[in-house]
Amino acid sequence: MMLKNFILVGIGGTIGSVLRYFFAITIKHESFPFATFAVNIIGSFIIGIIMGIASKHAGFGEWRLFLATGICGGFTTFSSFSWECINMLEQQRYIAFTYYLTGSLFLGLAATLIGYLIIKQF
Repeated sequence: MMLKNFILVGIGGTIGSVLRYFFAITIKHESFPFATFAVNIIGSFIIGIIMGIASKHAGFGEWRLFLATGICGGFTTFSSFSWECINMLEQQRYIAFTYYLTGSLFLGLAATLIGYLIIKQF
């Protein structure tokens, strides 16, 4: 059972990481890290949906591991977000840093809540 969970998370993480890389090469950014911003907001919305479904279905545990821990965990990226924040501060791009930091935090939380509430309503 434990090995199965590791495999589910690993396969999901692989899928999420490949999707994140696709966003990184598709959405070019020079002045603002739009790719990381997008994957983190989209991932937040998706995990809200997944956790909403999991809260309604007791047998959703393996799917939650695969989708939330695996795919969303591999897709979203706090480490890239953190590094991009540090880079903006080093470059003294304080306005972009402020938008990125606050936008990521508030929109990410809002996206998670919206996804969760959509599922909870139905």
